[in-house]
Amino acid sequence: MPGGVNSPVRAFCAVGGEPIFIRRAYGATLEDVDGRRYVDFVGSWGPMIVGHAHPRVVHAIKEAVDRGTSYGAPTAAEVELGEVIQQAYPSMEMVRMTSSGTEAVMGALRAARGYTGRELVVKFEGCYHGGADYLLVKAGSGAATFGEPDSAGVPKAIANTTISLSYNDVELVRRLFKDRGSEIAAVIVEPVAGNMGCVPPTEGFLETLRELTIHSGSLLVFDEIMTGFRVAYGGAQERFSVSPDLTTLGKIVGGGLPVGVYGGRRAIMEKVSPLGPVYQAGTLSGNPLATAAGLATIEILRSKEVYVRLEQLGRELEQILRNAAARARVSITIQRIASMLTLFFSSKPVHCWQDAASCDTARFAHWHRAMLQQGVYWPPSQYEAAFLSLAHDTAAMESTKKAAENAFYSL
Repeated sequence: MPGGVNSPVRAFCAVGGEPIFIRRAYGATLEDVDGRRYVDFVGSWGPMIVGHAHPRVVHAIKEAVDRGTSYGAPTAAEVELGEVIQQAYPSMEMVRMTSSGTEAVMGALRAARGYTGRELVVKFEGCYHGGADYLLVKAGSGAATFGEPDSAGVPKAIANTTISLSYNDVELVRRLFKDRGSEIAAVIVEPVAGNMGCVPPTEGFLETLRELTIHSGSLLVFDEIMTGFRVAYGGAQERFSVSPDLTTLGKIVGGGLPVGVYGGRRAIMEKVSPLGPVYQAGTLSGNPLATAAGLATIEILRSKEVYVRLEQLGRELEQILRNAAARARVSITIQRIASMLTLFFSSKPVHCWQDAASCDTARFAHWHRAMLQQGVYWPPSQYEAAFLSLAHDTAAMESTKKAAENAFYSL
């Protein structure tokens, strides 16, 4: 395996040392192959919002396994999950399931291009939307400049279908739409960025995107693969009261199994095959195990008390980290939305990729190693969000408090 891993960040290149190999997980705990235990704040990068191996989720998966692992044919559970998603996300009038977030984004943007008849997509630097060639693009030199490939193997001609702007820069977006609004098929955005660390939208940013896309005939796509069912039951669109044309979901809707979903306005989704000319398909789409796990997980999240609890946990973790850093006289910035947060080694707020890139990554790496040595598994990159779950109990938080105090003092 390249780097010994099947996804780059797992290799610990950003923090040094060797990655830990996991043999099992339960609640808020990971156990590695050597028997060491860790309080987990990665949560499989977001899906494990109810905790690892939750009994209700495990039971649902086991029941599904007994009925078969894949059919390649429609199931009632797919329809049920679609209805549950539709109730939580009214903007998703029709949905299509996939096997990954990358596939969901590809399907959504293909539908956007097919519906509008336009080719240009706008994204934001620091937001990650999966591994499609035309989304591995870094910012160009200005609003009218096409992006450059951000990965070897991406043809420049494909990168030229995407423009990348600075996140939270309203004026830059306005200038682009003034110059090229009639060419833009869609704007895709993480409504709360999570792939340069947790970076909330500044006031008016999402509202401006909504206003400009409506005015130009473009579509607004919310990538809620990370924020969906995380920052609120109805995701970021519920939390910020901004309704997109298309939404992508993943992670939590599969309860820890591979899944993706995209959907939106009926008129757009009716362009998708077999109803329309926009082709998209997948052998394992709507897999019965992922569907069962997703339904069981979302059922646990239905109660309003769940999100009150997650907010409390997020606030508690934020305070633990702030207090520990203050006692050690270490300058940090913490940004949090509900149960996702990032600790930046920076003295100023982070609003965009340029801000995130100015953080002290060497100091973060030292802190990460110190936390790991004391039994806390934090995301192994300064540019990733940490996630809490309902399983983070008093004991987990006390262990984290002690580890944080020692880690900050080690700096």
